[in-house]
Amino acid sequence: MKWMRERDLLIAQTMAFVQSVTGKMPETEAMLATPPTLPPVTLPALGAPEATRAAVPAPEIGALPAVRGVPAEAGKSAALLPRPDLRDDFQSEIKARVANFRAHQERFSRERDAHWSATMARVHAALQESLQPPRPGK
Repeated sequence: MKWMRERDLLIAQTMAFVQSVTGKMPETEAMLATPPTLPPVTLPALGAPEATRAAVPAPEIGALPAVRGVPAEAGKSAALLPRPDLRDDFQSEIKARVANFRAHQERFSRERDAHWSATMARVHAALQESLQPPRPGK
């Protein structure tokens, strides 16, 4: 696939650029066993027809340097491995978050009802106190 080769070329160029800017570090040397060999890119003149454009051959995947500590040879077989199914992990995390949210909302509802009941009890007590007739002895 063309986009995969282009992606691998971009990774190789980026790694070479990072290596040239930051200097060689031990882990970079281990990751990049061989420097990337990129074909020269020739751009056609403005207004040149499509037929005059030079085709740039893409390098072989084995010629690319190792990426993230994985040798280029291992990358070929790694592409054949199935991708891990993370849906169960995401679903369980979402379910846990929803359960926590519901419990939090139920707690707020209980506290709100308790506060309302206590406030109304104070209001009723104050009304009853003000409606009682004064005692005749005082």
